[in-house]
Amino acid sequence: MTKGDIKDINLSRKGKQRIEWAAREMPVLNSIKSRFKEEQPLKNLRISACLHVTTETANLAITLKEGGADLVLCASNPLSTQDDTAAALVSEYEIPTYSIRGEDTDTYYQHIDEALEHKPHFTLDDGADLVTKLHTERQDIIENVQGGCEETTTGVIRLKSLSNEGKLKYPMIAVNDASTKHLFDNRYGTGQSTLDGITRATNILWAGKNVVIIGYGWCGRGVALRAKGMGAQTIVAEVDPIRALEAAMDGHQVMSMANASSIGDVFITLTGGMQAVSSNHIEKMKDGAIIANSGHFNVEIDIEGLNKISSSSREVRESVEEFKLNNGKCVYLLGEGRLINLAAAEGHPSAVMDMSFANQALCVEYLSKNSDKLATDVFPVPQEIDNQVGQMKLDSMGMSVDILTEEQIKYLNSWNVGT
Repeated sequence: MTKGDIKDINLSRKGKQRIEWAAREMPVLNSIKSRFKEEQPLKNLRISACLHVTTETANLAITLKEGGADLVLCASNPLSTQDDTAAALVSEYEIPTYSIRGEDTDTYYQHIDEALEHKPHFTLDDGADLVTKLHTERQDIIENVQGGCEETTTGVIRLKSLSNEGKLKYPMIAVNDASTKHLFDNRYGTGQSTLDGITRATNILWAGKNVVIIGYGWCGRGVALRAKGMGAQTIVAEVDPIRALEAAMDGHQVMSMANASSIGDVFITLTGGMQAVSSNHIEKMKDGAIIANSGHFNVEIDIEGLNKISSSSREVRESVEEFKLNNGKCVYLLGEGRLINLAAAEGHPSAVMDMSFANQALCVEYLSKNSDKLATDVFPVPQEIDNQVGQMKLDSMGMSVDILTEEQIKYLNSWNVGT
């Protein structure tokens, strides 16, 4: 029996069907899987992965195993696990998985410990919790680690901070920063899945709503684009003047949270930081305001402060908690302040995760061949991998690009040819 800690092994058949359904929309990863199976580039390598346990992640895990890797998987968020997927990974694909939807904090970190007991050669992370524990509590096994990948904006921020302090112990690749990741996964994936999660949780009509998007990085851009497309009045709050200016020229209202707080009907945080929505903001909100987070961690909303300014709270429907404020108004927190696209929906569509996980798989292969040549730092995805993923995706869609002639290349590389 494959090791693991999951909710119910009897969910495995349903999980396998859903994993296979997701694979239909992941042609790039499927192509890599076929090559990995033949070439075995990861043979005898141990990998510990702390990722959102979804059907798309399952296809990545299967790809790595087909490539010869000995993989253990745990959850990167207590509410992002799909229990049937976790069951199928253990039962059908024999991949040890430690992941239960709704697990408490102690269990969450215990599962990370279980993944680290694998004594990995490589790590995969969504949010850098596994890497952080490895660098703090499990330094006894860190000398075995040759490299790792991080897929989220939040995780990359944490890793760069670790590197800047001179404490990072092995090379990391910032998969999130690949063009074929953040331009598509962050923008189109987050944009669609965030609205999907909020809609499933609340069944609100978006048309006519004042929607406040807090943070205008690639995720914020995607959410603002989709909300506007659904007929919402979009308002962007930012701390970066360049991003704020871009939001204004993209057709969104731009204002501070101090001003937006009393106007918004729906608030969505996507900053990667903490307390983007504070208790002071919440006190100014309309009666009935909805608050959701689509950043990696639930610290983006001041939940502790929300409890302090509330007289009571109750669950009014799945993933919706009503808080009765001391000022008499009610606000609604979705998905416990965690990633709403995974807490209340299924996360990003498989077609966009195809590119993200293709980057993950190819970067693990790259590290297996080159980690001993890399300094201890956070590196971008090699340009050739980024370009390869983009080309493979275009090919799978039946599309092509033009090729420059020798004359055109010479012109672009010269300085002495003008008008």
